[in-house]
Amino acid sequence: MKKQITIFDTTLRDGEQSPGASLRKSEKFEIAQQLHRLGVDVIEAGFPIASPDDLEAVKLISKNVKGPVICALARSLKKDIDAAYRAVKPAKRARIHVFLATSKIHMRYKLKKAEGEILQQAVSAVKYAKKYVDDIQFSPEDASRTDPDFLFRVIEAVIDAGAKTVNIPDTVGYAIPDEFARLIYNIMRRVRNVNKAVISVHCHNDLGLAVANSLLAIKNGACQVECTINGIGERAGNASLEEIVMAMRTRKDFFNKKTDIKTKYLYNTSRMVSRLTGIIVQPNKAVIGSNAFAHEAGIHQDGILKKRATYEIMQPKDVGFGETKLVLGKHSGKHALFVRLKKLGFNLKEDELKKAFNKFKILADKKKHVYDEDLKAVVEDEMCAQGEIYKLQYLYIESGTQHVPKATVGLEFDRKQLKANASGDGPVDACYKAVDKITGFRGRLTDYSIRSITSGKDALGEASIKLIVKGKVVTGRGTSTDVIEASVKAYLNAMDKVYWAHSRKLSQQL
Repeated sequence: MKKQITIFDTTLRDGEQSPGASLRKSEKFEIAQQLHRLGVDVIEAGFPIASPDDLEAVKLISKNVKGPVICALARSLKKDIDAAYRAVKPAKRARIHVFLATSKIHMRYKLKKAEGEILQQAVSAVKYAKKYVDDIQFSPEDASRTDPDFLFRVIEAVIDAGAKTVNIPDTVGYAIPDEFARLIYNIMRRVRNVNKAVISVHCHNDLGLAVANSLLAIKNGACQVECTINGIGERAGNASLEEIVMAMRTRKDFFNKKTDIKTKYLYNTSRMVSRLTGIIVQPNKAVIGSNAFAHEAGIHQDGILKKRATYEIMQPKDVGFGETKLVLGKHSGKHALFVRLKKLGFNLKEDELKKAFNKFKILADKKKHVYDEDLKAVVEDEMCAQGEIYKLQYLYIESGTQHVPKATVGLEFDRKQLKANASGDGPVDACYKAVDKITGFRGRLTDYSIRSITSGKDALGEASIKLIVKGKVVTGRGTSTDVIEASVKAYLNAMDKVYWAHSRKLSQQL
């Protein structure tokens, strides 16, 4: 009989800590709804003490997302635990996740406390949180670098205090798979009361070992795994949910474990998180990268045509990939678009379909063929546009090898038509400087990339950028068959986020 593994998703908490990945309350709610559809067991919705916005986002999710356990993070401090409870109180199934560092380096340099003090604080925090909700999770931060004997004492103590789940974090991605597996194995055998709690793991990817460490932990007795969509998170990120789930499913002969994840939603969930955070999924990403089911070598293509299993250990449909590429053109109607989008996992309302159809017709006039990837980009652009503040009306470019590039950009802002001219090192730089004049925000570009979503000279291009504005990192994304227009749309997408953040800051000061 296969053993059930609990999937604890921390995309909205640890994942949002990726530089530039800050999400608005409505965006966190959208992702939470999708995580519910995907079938995750626990949603760590945020860190309420971090900001009033985060508290409100967790509260919104707690009120409206029914099914999964809704969890909030808190340091082992009463004010943190109070804030976490206020946020998850409306949830039908609420959890408070308390953490405290236990490694010598953290105790000495960060907390400046001895082992006895740490042990007492951990127990007190769990007992205090237990007054609010019954489901308490405790994490000894930096567990993989903690003295094992002290770690076992901490785990025993917090379980006795009432923790139902104890999470073992590899906080800085330091552990090697054999080493981490041995740690979990020893916890399962040397902690006196381990049978009274679920042992969980939370692995970071600094050495590229997060998924391997998580899978070996599961093999050695862990029953919950903490992960994120696309593996996003602090620094090099977290263990990737889709990779862990599909590894257990594909190699069930080895793991003999199961989850409740509806894998057909993995690809669309990945795209949603990428769209809303602005963090691109690399083409060669396992399971859900655009190349994950692509075969270019002639020998591979021949093998696939004869027997798919020769070169594919998973089927594209298992993770939600569409297999049909060429589907629509400029003569296609709205109903055909609706049917195709539904097959791709989008259920649009009538007004949303109408807007998407208008954008599709504009694109179809520019392109001979419209592919599935184009359609997804069209719908995702429309979703991004729902929060638009600065809307591109037009742009004119003067550029050449012997000419200083100049740009005129026209925007709509608060129902007003605004325009500015600027020159720059190139046409994109000139456009960005013109936008800066209109918005009043000046962004310093730290990363810029553009890629073709589909093939051909008329391919839809996707621009992705990272900026620093007023000391904060923001990301932006835009698509168009014109790479300069895509670049400007990406910049405006980033500026929309700057505007919202600036507005929130002003409102909090009032």
